[in-house]
Amino acid sequence: MYGLLGEHLPHSFSPQIHALLGDYEYRLFEVAPDRLEQFMREHNFDGINVTIPYKKAVMKYLDVISHEAEKIGSVNTVTVRDGKLYGDNTDYFGFLYMIKKSGIEITDKKCLVLGSGGASLTAVAVLRDLNAKEIVIISRKGENNYENINIHSDAQIIVNTTPVGMYPNNLESAVDINLFLNLDGVLDIVYNPLKTKLILDAEERGIPCAAGLSMLVAQAKRANEIFFGISRPDSVCEEIEKTLRTEFQNIVLVGMAGCGKSTVGNALARLLGKKFVDTDEIIVKNEGISIPEIFEKYGENYFRACEAEAVKSVGKEKGLVIATGGGVVTREGNFYPLRQNGIVVFINRDVEKLPTNGRPLSQQQGVKALFEKRLHIYRRFAHIEIDGNGTVQETAELIAKELEKL
Repeated sequence: MYGLLGEHLPHSFSPQIHALLGDYEYRLFEVAPDRLEQFMREHNFDGINVTIPYKKAVMKYLDVISHEAEKIGSVNTVTVRDGKLYGDNTDYFGFLYMIKKSGIEITDKKCLVLGSGGASLTAVAVLRDLNAKEIVIISRKGENNYENINIHSDAQIIVNTTPVGMYPNNLESAVDINLFLNLDGVLDIVYNPLKTKLILDAEERGIPCAAGLSMLVAQAKRANEIFFGISRPDSVCEEIEKTLRTEFQNIVLVGMAGCGKSTVGNALARLLGKKFVDTDEIIVKNEGISIPEIFEKYGENYFRACEAEAVKSVGKEKGLVIATGGGVVTREGNFYPLRQNGIVVFINRDVEKLPTNGRPLSQQQGVKALFEKRLHIYRRFAHIEIDGNGTVQETAELIAKELEKL
């Protein structure tokens, strides 16, 4: 029996990763702090990974600690051999893999590490071994903290090792990267959502960045090797990460009202084996009246607020095909919620083919004028633009082909 030890683990990806690594039981062990000692003393497992907040706490219960884990001062993998508990740190391997895959250069760079827990110790060890010029740990109460972080505005690399921005507290960020004008790289070990606000901010500024999924997969691969005394090529990490992204990523459809987002979305969901949701349907269900009635009774601003709440909620979820309203792109605040777990697809259908029945803004402003006003915003939101003039099935298949290329 194998598994993951932590305090709160409802949205961990680890069981899926280990299922792809081999045919063995892998459980989630949610243990309260006052039960940690009993859990470790009984050790009714063959091997476990350890996550927040126990990477340091488990060390006193171990019989043997590897040189790497001892040097770092943190353990994230425990195995039972001959009745003894052995501690290792596979996070080192995972974080190193993440940096190398990102292409971000660490040598001679000033690095800020956000957080001072077990993951922070690992990050510092890797950065030191990669010859960082300076490493500054930012904590809540230390000498270098979030109140005086501006004195380190010359930092070139930022590494987030805190849980800030992790589900369900999506789109929170420990720092505003606009304070840092010399950034060459941003690394965030959070993997749920697939892209945190920190990563999305870096993308907006064109700064090289990497999110935590690659680290999670790589450390799991190394833990698997320790559990079973085997060796696997690093290419396994690429294969598993691609599988997980395909499974967990949302496909978000944007475009003018009447361009076929709902019908194409349903067909695409069947094609990809994903669940389909429509933000307009969520709004109607929440409000208890139709979209035209919402516009007539409360006005567009009220509708947009309802839409933003629907987008915020559904954008946190994973593995969905999401159809959005035609004007979802008119609110910049919807940009990050849709992109955090999603690939955004713009369905571009000829204006002459767009219906106006039951669509208040298309009727009020005219379809052509509305389209011309929104076209550049659709393209800003989207990763992919698709010709939506074919049949429903043809458009769905075209999207699927473009997603495969991506």
